[in-house]
Amino acid sequence: MKYEPKIEKEIMCPLEYGLNIFGGKWKSRIICVLSANSVMRYNEIRKELGDITDAVLASMLKELIADELINRKQYNEIPPKVEYSLTEKGKSVLPILQSICLWSRQQTKDQLEKKLPPCRTCDQLL
Repeated sequence: MKYEPKIEKEIMCPLEYGLNIFGGKWKSRIICVLSANSVMRYNEIRKELGDITDAVLASMLKELIADELINRKQYNEIPPKVEYSLTEKGKSVLPILQSICLWSRQQTKDQLEKKLPPCRTCDQLL
């Protein structure tokens, strides 16, 4: 069953399309976490992200699956087992996210180093 959003967003340009696909607080973080870990289960992703709610994580995963950035593999076992991984399309986003991360570091180097620890996931991607 493919996830369909309730209201179709009007997209005016390629940049808006891209930002809709991998933008926002959680989608890019989920992509980065999956790239650093290859295959993960739901609870592993949630633990890695820390402060995400179940409702938001479930919604973001559905959207990323619908946009064909991640795979969801369900095993016919008891208890149920589901694994998530990046698709080739999802992997193709990584250089874009790396570029954004590098740009952000350059632009905010003094400010971020004082306030935020380095991102483990970004450091693994770079």
